[in-house]
Amino acid sequence: MITGIGLVTALGEGARETWDALVAGRTGIGPLRAYDPAPLRTRLGAEIPDFDPGKYLSLRSMRTSTRGDQYGVAAATLALRDAGLERSDLGHRTGLYLGGNKDICQRDDSIADMEAIRGRDGEPDMRKLGELARSIVPPLAYVEGLQNGGTYHISSLFGLRGPNAFYAGAADSGATAIGRAMRAIRRGEADIAVAGGYDDATNWWAMAKLDGLGVLSPRNDLDTKAFRPFDREHSGSVIGDGAAILVLEDRERAVGRGAHIYAELAGYGMGNDCVRPPASDPEGRGLARAISAALSDAGATGTDCVFSHGCATALGDTSEVRALRSALGPETARAAVTSVKPQTGHLVGGAGALNAALAALALDSGVVPATANHETPAPECDLDIVTGAARHARPGVALALARGLEGQAVALALTQSN
Repeated sequence: MITGIGLVTALGEGARETWDALVAGRTGIGPLRAYDPAPLRTRLGAEIPDFDPGKYLSLRSMRTSTRGDQYGVAAATLALRDAGLERSDLGHRTGLYLGGNKDICQRDDSIADMEAIRGRDGEPDMRKLGELARSIVPPLAYVEGLQNGGTYHISSLFGLRGPNAFYAGAADSGATAIGRAMRAIRRGEADIAVAGGYDDATNWWAMAKLDGLGVLSPRNDLDTKAFRPFDREHSGSVIGDGAAILVLEDRERAVGRGAHIYAELAGYGMGNDCVRPPASDPEGRGLARAISAALSDAGATGTDCVFSHGCATALGDTSEVRALRSALGPETARAAVTSVKPQTGHLVGGAGALNAALAALALDSGVVPATANHETPAPECDLDIVTGAARHARPGVALALARGLEGQAVALALTQSN
């Protein structure tokens, strides 16, 4: 059972804040402002400029964590608060499963100092680096740069001593973390699990990498309308910062304590396209297998709504549609399909977890947010895309989809808790 949802996005800090902004049609995407993005092809993003990590972490923890880690801690705090759970309710029967796309520590403080190791010929002098490294490289930089650093900060803050794991990747990583947490509870390894994903993907280092891969939209002229999933004018993604963390509980425990249950996480499936990255298999074969496995796991034959990956590339969108048709068959026609990325940005490591969180909120509220900027369907993308305004649909089953840059695909099936 999903009993707590914590969200930190460019639309707001908290599940309600993000959800209300989505339903109202607001967007967090705009020109990047944290640095000069002029060298990049894509100069748009969904930044969180006013985030205050001091509300969630000690000064010591802030010194050994990246902004992405801090988003994760904030979302976990909000999720546990939403679930009504205190530190005393947690412990060795509480698991922690996280995903993210963290590559390195924050390098900003070191860049200016690197000039000191330049030799007379202008080339780096490795001897000087050896002599000066201790003063140039912050002593805790390597701790800060650990990929799974967020697992330490969250587990130590709340005393989570049960099973745990960290999954590295893009949108698939956070979704995988949620699916693995569900299985841990099913197997009796944990009674509660904190699970999800996070990323600070608009930072210079991440943006430079993704910009070079050619998966981002170069349509800076369109500003807030550049991200166009399944639309004839789709040209790539726009990146966003944030985190999405869920609290999962055994049904008996959740019901017994009178917890508010948003939805049941009922199915989990995975697949892989097995093609050269960052392309997708044209038929979306990995995603089709993931969807079929998730629905089979949930005991469902179809779905009422789909929180799609919606990456807004021509191949990504058409292959996702083909995967849905392959897995759902005639049931595809009755599924309301949406993508929230044009409003939140693509959260990379947090994107799949965000889809799962929003699918739970849709089942709980009976509302499916619209796909912003969708005007004319792209060829082969003639699904029931929710456009214009949020739809009051009362869905009973929802799919949350996620795809990675190297062919990974994850599907989570959620149902009303009943």
